[in-house]
Amino acid sequence: MKKMDYQNVKGTQDYLPEAEVVRRNIRRTLEDVFIQYGCKPLETPILNYTELLASKYGGGAEILEEMYTLTDRGERDLALRYDLTIPFAKVVAMNPTIKMPFKRYEIGKVFRDGPIKTGRFREFTQCDVDIVGIESQIAEAELMMMALDAFAKLDLNVTIQYNNRKLLTGMLEVLGTPAEKINQVVLILDKLEKVGLEAVTSELTEQGLPSATVKLINQFLTDKNNTNYRYFEPFSDQNDQVKQGLSELKELEAYLEALSINNQCVFNPFLARGLEIYTGTIYEIFLSNKTIKSSIGSGGRYDNAIGGLIGTNENFSTVGISFGLDVIYTALNKSKEKNANRPDVDYYVIPLNTPKESLLVAKYLRGQGYKVEFEMGNKKIGKALDKANKENIRSVIIIGEVEVKNNQYKVKDMLSGEEKMEYFFFNKG
Repeated sequence: MKKMDYQNVKGTQDYLPEAEVVRRNIRRTLEDVFIQYGCKPLETPILNYTELLASKYGGGAEILEEMYTLTDRGERDLALRYDLTIPFAKVVAMNPTIKMPFKRYEIGKVFRDGPIKTGRFREFTQCDVDIVGIESQIAEAELMMMALDAFAKLDLNVTIQYNNRKLLTGMLEVLGTPAEKINQVVLILDKLEKVGLEAVTSELTEQGLPSATVKLINQFLTDKNNTNYRYFEPFSDQNDQVKQGLSELKELEAYLEALSINNQCVFNPFLARGLEIYTGTIYEIFLSNKTIKSSIGSGGRYDNAIGGLIGTNENFSTVGISFGLDVIYTALNKSKEKNANRPDVDYYVIPLNTPKESLLVAKYLRGQGYKVEFEMGNKKIGKALDKANKENIRSVIIIGEVEVKNNQYKVKDMLSGEEKMEYFFFNKG
């Protein structure tokens, strides 16, 4: 019989307990913050109709190339979700009685057959919050504040870069970019920080843009005043998109200043978020120490998606933010602040020929809300104490026949070496 070559599918991985403890802690921390901000939980199916996910209100051409597709026995065309946004838009479209504003969070697996890099896999977990029914930039400010709170609780210093798609596309129109090239140019500008000015300029030329337009875009990219809103004022008189984008940015900044988070939130006029779904404010979250170059969270406003899915083209004001659990886990692993030695157990109960009585003590302590590990492997006392030391378990309970006879158990502090006796009534019939 041929021996099987066991290995994970490329782009997937197992998380053993040591890693999974950290991941669950990230997940729990994020979920607690989401709940604190009044978000309601939602769960959507991993399997969807291909038609839904391939809708023009979905992730755009680039993501559709990475979509996992399959057919079921009924030969229906299905796909694995590549994000949590379109499934959320579908829920709102299918449930017209949902009370607005609707704030939901969802944490779940998504799948993309794309390139693999640090912190980026083909099966990964997204943690999303979306707000539907708020036109004002107060929704964006709330999500940005929430993100900063969440990362503070995870001991990660982050910077949020933000921009407005209306401002960016309006500027490209003013600078003479042909309408059919705008989305492609947006994608190229999105790579500015990664590939540099020279590479961006040559890509713009390759797109067949008029040389005058390439020159004007180049001036826009290099102007030292381009992060000042005043720079855009003259253009807002020429273009309605620039005007609206600028107005929304000023409104957002007023909220960020009021919340005193404007130092952690930085305007970047070339941030593009490649996805075509976005219609207004967009943002990406980066580690301040740059140990990971890619963003560890992102989002923005996408007002056309829900109406588009319903087929009415009605405008549903919708803003979302997404945190990648896997990339946050990678960031914590790279971070010196990570507290890998924190035990996940309050007490370790070691029975010395007293299995039933020791189980009673474990049951009692768990009933008090403590996390208790019970030694089931009949380890000798020396081996059991070695395990406690290796796993940084501070409190060990040793229960022998003498302790049972005296209705007490011994608690040993592994740090100080101190021992104390606790009274416990063992029901000896």
